[in-house]
Amino acid sequence: MAQETTGAGMAGSKDPGATGSDTTGMTDQERDQVASKLVDRFSLWSGAAGLIPIPLVDMAAVGGVQLQMLRRLSEIYGVPFSENRGKSILASLAGAVILASTATTTAVGVGSLVKSFPGVGTAIGALTMPVFSAGATYVIGKVFIQHFASGGTLLDFNPPDYREFIKAQKEKFAARSAASSSGSPASATRSASSKGGP
Repeated sequence: MAQETTGAGMAGSKDPGATGSDTTGMTDQERDQVASKLVDRFSLWSGAAGLIPIPLVDMAAVGGVQLQMLRRLSEIYGVPFSENRGKSILASLAGAVILASTATTTAVGVGSLVKSFPGVGTAIGALTMPVFSAGATYVIGKVFIQHFASGGTLLDFNPPDYREFIKAQKEKFAARSAASSSGSPASATRSASSKGGP
């Protein structure tokens, strides 16, 4: 049977480049910064997985990306990781996210299933699924950064404890997405108006 659990001792010796740097001699703030960058990167990967045109396969790919992110966050914080425990925690956290926003979760499922309709369905799914996948992965990553940074492990994780934090992170992601999508036209408008000014 393959080894299922990795511990803190393996995080530094396994592959220092796997998490971007060697996390054994980092301060808490540096560790949190590395973890935040990791979450941002995995959110992008999750959005890319949401582009897979085959219904339900895209959701499985997003789940795999999230599980890998959880594994890497565990390594950064020196928390023992179990794949089976990680899968069950991600499923229960998805339940907490569902309670926080039924509309978002429904949209993810519909965004995936609508891809089965040729043409328009594929286009609608391609527009919705990546955004929701990236957002969910971002929120999950931030929840685990908060949990691991406060000394938590996979064994003592309780999703209902993070309901308010989940809501706050979803709002933060939405604001960040809105700012990045409207940032380009606004900056172009500002540039044009500053050039035309006295």
